[in-house]
Amino acid sequence: MFSFRTFLALFLLVPIFEIYLLIQVGGLIGVLPTMFLVVFTAVVGAWLLRSQGFATLGRVQATLARGEIPAIELLEGAMLLVGGALLLTPGFFTDAIGFVCLIPVLRRGVISWAMRRGIINTGAQGASRATTDEHGSRTIEGEYWKDDEHRP
Repeated sequence: MFSFRTFLALFLLVPIFEIYLLIQVGGLIGVLPTMFLVVFTAVVGAWLLRSQGFATLGRVQATLARGEIPAIELLEGAMLLVGGALLLTPGFFTDAIGFVCLIPVLRRGVISWAMRRGIINTGAQGASRATTDEHGSRTIEGEYWKDDEHRP
């Protein structure tokens, strides 16, 4: 999907762009307000990451309790991880991307967009089709043994 050159370019260009933005914002509102904004976004991001992380964990547990695979919830968890890392990185550009990853409506929108475009495939639809025959009955394969028998 992404090549090494793409990652290298992002690794070099994003910090340069962040420094440029920090200098521009610092020139407009001053050094101390700019530093305050950077620290404030990190604190708000950490609080939002904590609350959204616990909410996502609760949804994962509820999905597992229903016997379903928590594919979407795991994708949300991955986005929370990326968003938290971006919010801890000083800068306004990474903070904007980090907040997109942490705000539930935006996060779910990005996930659904990526699934429609084929960037992300949860495999949930393919797994259910593979276990259902043409009559609509489901077959679950497995092994069983009685407690007094020797297990394989």
